[in-house]
Amino acid sequence: MTRQSFRLPDGGQIERSQPLHFAFNGRQYQGYAGDTLASALLANGVRLVGRSFKYHRPRGIFTSGLEEPNALIQLGHGAYAEPNIRATEVPLFDGLEAFSQNCWPSVGLDLSAVNNLLGRLLPAGFYYKTFKGPQWLWPYYERVIRRAAGMGSAPRHPDPDHYHTRHAHCDVLVAGGGPTGLMAALVAGRAGARVIIADDGMRPGGALLGDRQVIDGKSAGCWIADTLVELEELPEVTVLARTNVFGYYDHNELWLAQHGRSGPGEGARQRLWQVYARRVVLATGAVERPLVFGHNDLPGVMLASAARTYANRYAVQAGKRAVIFTNNDSGYQAALDLARAGMPVSAIIDSRTEVAGPLMTAARDAGLRCLNGQVVVRAKGKRHLTGVEVAPLDTEQRAGRVSETIGCDLLGIAGGWTPTVHLFSQSCGALEFDAYHQAFVPGQPAQATLCAGAINARYDLAACLREGGEAGAAAACAASFEAREPALPDVGTAPSPVPQPLWIVKTANGAPAKSFVDLQNDVTVADVELAAREGYQSVEHLKRYTTLGMGTDQGKTSNINGLTIMAELRGLAVPEVGTTTFRPPYTPVTLGAIAGQETGLRFRPLRTTPMDEIHEQAGAVFGNSGAWRRPRYYPRGDESEQETINREAAAVRESAGVVDVSTLGRIEVCGPDAAAFLNRVYVNRMERLRVGRCRYGVMLREDGFVQDDGTVTRMAEDRFHLTTTTANAGQTLAHLERCRQQHWPDHEVYLTSVTDQWAAVALAGPRARSVLGALAPNVDVSNEAFPFAHWRPFEIAGMSAQVFRVSYSGELAYEVLVPAGNGTLLWRALMEAGQPYDITPYGLEAMDVLRIEKGHCTIGAEIDGRTTPDDLGLGRMTPTSGDFIGRYGLNRPALADTPNRRHLVGLRPDGPISRGAHVVEDPHAEIPMNAEGHVTSTCYSPTLNTHIGLALVANGRQCGGETLYAVSPLTHEPVRVQITDPVMFDPEGERLHA
Repeated sequence: MTRQSFRLPDGGQIERSQPLHFAFNGRQYQGYAGDTLASALLANGVRLVGRSFKYHRPRGIFTSGLEEPNALIQLGHGAYAEPNIRATEVPLFDGLEAFSQNCWPSVGLDLSAVNNLLGRLLPAGFYYKTFKGPQWLWPYYERVIRRAAGMGSAPRHPDPDHYHTRHAHCDVLVAGGGPTGLMAALVAGRAGARVIIADDGMRPGGALLGDRQVIDGKSAGCWIADTLVELEELPEVTVLARTNVFGYYDHNELWLAQHGRSGPGEGARQRLWQVYARRVVLATGAVERPLVFGHNDLPGVMLASAARTYANRYAVQAGKRAVIFTNNDSGYQAALDLARAGMPVSAIIDSRTEVAGPLMTAARDAGLRCLNGQVVVRAKGKRHLTGVEVAPLDTEQRAGRVSETIGCDLLGIAGGWTPTVHLFSQSCGALEFDAYHQAFVPGQPAQATLCAGAINARYDLAACLREGGEAGAAAACAASFEAREPALPDVGTAPSPVPQPLWIVKTANGAPAKSFVDLQNDVTVADVELAAREGYQSVEHLKRYTTLGMGTDQGKTSNINGLTIMAELRGLAVPEVGTTTFRPPYTPVTLGAIAGQETGLRFRPLRTTPMDEIHEQAGAVFGNSGAWRRPRYYPRGDESEQETINREAAAVRESAGVVDVSTLGRIEVCGPDAAAFLNRVYVNRMERLRVGRCRYGVMLREDGFVQDDGTVTRMAEDRFHLTTTTANAGQTLAHLERCRQQHWPDHEVYLTSVTDQWAAVALAGPRARSVLGALAPNVDVSNEAFPFAHWRPFEIAGMSAQVFRVSYSGELAYEVLVPAGNGTLLWRALMEAGQPYDITPYGLEAMDVLRIEKGHCTIGAEIDGRTTPDDLGLGRMTPTSGDFIGRYGLNRPALADTPNRRHLVGLRPDGPISRGAHVVEDPHAEIPMNAEGHVTSTCYSPTLNTHIGLALVANGRQCGGETLYAVSPLTHEPVRVQITDPVMFDPEGERLHA
């Protein structure tokens, strides 16, 4: 156990009475309650925490918040492992285990660090140029790239944690719990508004938690505590700590990720809040901007504000001797706080030549050495910082010769501040460039949004409190509450840290080697310059070519520097270059939080038919069809899957079989205008359908492509029974509802889904009539009395039933419907009546074989959203007159019957073929450039004793008898196929009409 040699003897907002033990890279350490993993590591003198993405250079802790680009660690192990977690955001808990990632065999000795020596061979975009050819090496390139990609390792076990989801409405949502957000929430809450304030810290307070500011004569910590007590006492205010507002969507809908417990244990790990707010106050603050110079990525180089936070909030010295490099006044404040904490500050290096003000005076009074008009040219050291090289800055903003080297193990850099405008931009608000502060700030909002504080480049506390109060009052008033003028606390005056722009420290030869712009992705100044030379000058192209800002930190500390460097290279102002697109999530969010409790069966509820228990008892092997669980086949003894399918399909062709079709969508359409309505949504003339008759119908989308097919039965003059495909039932009902409500609201039509009302069984095969006659001996079931495409009410085994003589198998067949509660009785009755004929239950696989033999189409295979009725051989069903949905889409020239259209055909292959295989003339030519079509369905037919298939082939109806090849996109093995008519069994339909 190491002792906390870098922990200050007193101070900080930690609980020294609660020591906590944790492990990092297998070594035991100690910290305190209130620490983050980052502060505890620094307290124990751990500098090296990881390796960079591309060059595997040593990296240390760079910030103290969610903008951290370096300290990405693997938290936990086994099922609880989490990769790419920022150490700065992990609250310390007893027993915590963390590991460095992206290194092997250890973080101290990483063999991949050889990439750093080969840096000249690995510039931006090298993979685009290196891995182009030869083509036969692509599979090997893919393996190399996949192994190199990513940083941490995702767990291989199911997530053992559980998550919650909550929906909430409020009058005012305040994003950010710093001084600005606290004041906004306080003013709105006092007015009686329902307020939610969310802050990503372990406790609200923001930058004040690490500040020595005095507010109304008391410390900042006391003011925060008093404010939180008042907020908790307000009945309509909800304070959410450790909660990131990560998405801002239309209509003031915001998504929040609230972190619960930190380690394994009981309770939800995270909760996703979906909040709908009448007004939103964005008080998201600002992120300190780094400075770019040689080797600025060494462990020990840190944002000055972070070093200050570790000293004030966590009582941790981030080093033994510090140097501050700044271009604005905030660097002096950091130096003063470090000096008060007992850390020797060797120098404050300020790029500004003329500096005056109270902070400068205070620094000199404290005996701190101030070097004006000078810059850090290069950081020295190998695995950690040992010193800095300092040089004067000339009038052209170039560094001269090195004037001295200053020894230090901590370099605090302060390059100004970048407002956190991500959420504002997500809300579609317009950004404006503030030339005075050299930053993008919110402009015109697109939603009911107010921005306050540092997001507006207001960096002094008095201005933040004032804007926060005004925003809270305005939001409450807009939500119909009466808000009083806020009484602002007395904070005195403080200078605003306005920087003198210094984007890169350049020498006479340009930027020093390895001057990093993006620390997480190893993007250097040279990479940005290369992108500009090679034409990738758009900010979006720059981002993707160099990976600038594409890491888990999304460029929070790097984007503005990269954009300004590109602007300088192009000779443009920063606003002319623009910014990249800010998208949700603002911070990474685990998929578990988004899913919440909607996992397993809750994620996709499994629907079972009324006969599901019967299928289980029969030993069925199940599969999913849409949301339904359906039997695929019923094996007997040692039968293989294919043997079972062959037996079931043969039984239907030779005798009789039954299949559960309760999953088909069933919709009743009633009303005086029902016939006219259906006449417009189907291509068929449904108004001519007589009562008691059934008809196959095709429904189109407005673009002319087939949407769904099924049967339509006229039960009465004003009542129809529709069937749809299983997977398309909900979509078809929604389509009909939209047509009824939007296209023809004057039609008196009523739509009712009755799928769950009925249990349905299809009885098919040459002996089907005999089985049905045995069940209904008093009913004439002859072909003359009950012909094909008719419907009749029956009484079967004492149950009222609806019987439709329709067929999907091409055999004599009946669909028998009974109330859902009688489904099991119906199945047993059919099996008992069919015993003399060896009746056989069959599943989806045999059903597929039967329909392919008959050339029937199915959704997702032949009906794939790109086929017209004529493509499927159903063109004769389309009337030449009248109007229906999709009529004008069909008239488009591209959908006309031209040689370019792909038609449904049958295939007789020489051997097995796979669905999705390309159909080509020359199997050795490039695929799919020469593809004539593709295989949509395939199976082995026990009836025809051969493999068969269906395909969509260019001008297929004119290709009968031709020989082509089916080439699998996976194996690239060609199989010779003969083009046939899609109906490969009983083409005259004699068995269907028997």
